[in-house]
Amino acid sequence: MAAAVALVALVVLLLQQQHCAIGQQVPGYFIFGDSLVDNGNNNQLQSLARADYMPYGIDFPGGPSGRFSNGLTTVDVIAEQLGFDDYIPPYVTASGQDVLGGDSILQGINYASGSAGILDETGKHLGKNVPLGTQVQNHQKTFSKIAAMKGGKDSATKHLNGCIYYMSIGSNDFLNNYFLPKQYKTSKLYSVDKFTVHLATTYRDKIKTLHHYGARKIAVVGVGKVGCVPHMMDMFGTKGSKCIQNVNSAAQNFNKQLKKLVVDLNKELKDAKLIYINSYGMSDGDPTILGFKYITSGCCKSREDGQCVEGETPCSNRKEYVFWDSFHPTETGHKAVADRTYKSLLPSDSDPFDLHSLAALDIGKQ
Repeated sequence: MAAAVALVALVVLLLQQQHCAIGQQVPGYFIFGDSLVDNGNNNQLQSLARADYMPYGIDFPGGPSGRFSNGLTTVDVIAEQLGFDDYIPPYVTASGQDVLGGDSILQGINYASGSAGILDETGKHLGKNVPLGTQVQNHQKTFSKIAAMKGGKDSATKHLNGCIYYMSIGSNDFLNNYFLPKQYKTSKLYSVDKFTVHLATTYRDKIKTLHHYGARKIAVVGVGKVGCVPHMMDMFGTKGSKCIQNVNSAAQNFNKQLKKLVVDLNKELKDAKLIYINSYGMSDGDPTILGFKYITSGCCKSREDGQCVEGETPCSNRKEYVFWDSFHPTETGHKAVADRTYKSLLPSDSDPFDLHSLAALDIGKQ
């Protein structure tokens, strides 16, 4: 089973322009996160959190790739918007490249892992995954390879200073940890307030490690309305509400900590710039304006753990569904989020500015 979904943009996008990139805007693009952005790192793991089978990838060129979607994910669309010729490869394939052969790792790597969280233990009841700490360690290995390719650590750092670092993780720490008291002790050890502080403190340490290894342009994506995920509503019930309010409240609490983290690190790390992406706020509005008709159910028939049943035929009207399975957005949903991440539709979509502006930022002239 995969990570919880940062729901799609549900505010009207009819006036939003399509953003067509002209040339590659940054030297590289590095992705950290969970199943919302995983593109194949879990394919060889002993885990239920895998998407390397049909109907996953039914609309993706080449079929199932490990993406928890019918097609593209948010980070794939952003790669197009940033002007990359291809999608960013997963670490499991990119890590095996000869440091002297080609320059693909210079273009970026996707380290994300389905069911993973900020905390090491998160999601482990589903099997193996690659938590944020290990994803950061994998990037340290990438740094060493780039240093070998570029002729030293200084050259590697200079290259990475201009790259986009996209971080989308934290949903599973609630849905596949805190709110599963039979599998995890965190809800007994921490109040929601103390748990969100614990998560943010751990997250902060990982970001500072990335900064030490060259990261300067960092996008931190907030947790979406995880209390509105179909699987969660089926498990816990909504008691007459549209969503599970206490789960959404926990997400909001954590997002406040993330926003504070971004502000604090922007003050502390004078040579870097972090932005906060408000995925929770992008869920507001009327989904029917975007053409969505099915809001609380997934397009594919789902297993008890919320993922698609292998080999089952999904719905044909996929663009009318917010959710692909019982956790993750359809490609249409991912595109809506990507558009507002790359260029804000509303001032509240990102802070202090959007991803397009971050990409264009001359980090040495702040």
